[in-house]
This record gives sequence, C-alpha cells and structure tokens, in this order.
Amino acid sequence: MTTTAHIDTTRPVATLINVFTVSPDRQTELVDLLAQATEETMKHQPGFICANFHASLDGERVINYAQWESEEHYRAMLTNPEARVHMDKAATIASDVQPRLFRVASSHRG
Repeated sequence: MTTTAHIDTTRPVATLINVFTVSPDRQTELVDLLAQATEETMKHQPGFICANFHASLDGERVINYAQWESEEHYRAMLTNPEARVHMDKAATIASDVQPRLFRVASSHRG
C-alpha cells in the first residue's frame, strides 16, 4: 500500500477534498491541528492512505487532500469518537468547512 497521494483514474480510491475557510491569523493553527490529528488518529484508521494539507497564500483557506481505500473506510472514520474530537476542534477554528468525496475523472502529467 502506498502512503503518498497517487492520482490515477484507474485506481479506485475515495478522494476527500476538504476546503476550510479560516482567518489568516489562524491558518497555521489549523494546519498544525490537522497535521497532529492525522499523526495521532487518522493515519491509524483502517483504509487511510494519505493526507496533504495546502495553505493558501492569502491565508484564508486550508485544503485537505486525502485518500481513503474506499468510501466505506472514510465513512467509518467519521463515526470514530477520537476522530470526531479532532474534526470538531477544526470546525471551531474555521469559519466554514466543506468536505466532499471525489473520484479522479482525469489526470495529466507534464
């Protein structure tokens, strides 16, 4: 199993893209919390493949690009009380949280 993001239209993974809107003065706090949550909890959940956090240059967004082996694995994580604690705390830092599951429809390389 790979531990880094591998984007491939033939690979049946559940891709989570979660966009957080945050005050610029709290962007680093949110990234740190998400990284800690991943190290302590998320990466130990069945089906977890990887998580990547992107901080916008204007300081107003944090994007979590994560991969799970299946939608079922992702949904099971959502019911884990330990994972919920981290997600609830992130929601107190961000003013808006928009998680969505995706499938890779097209991938291009240079």
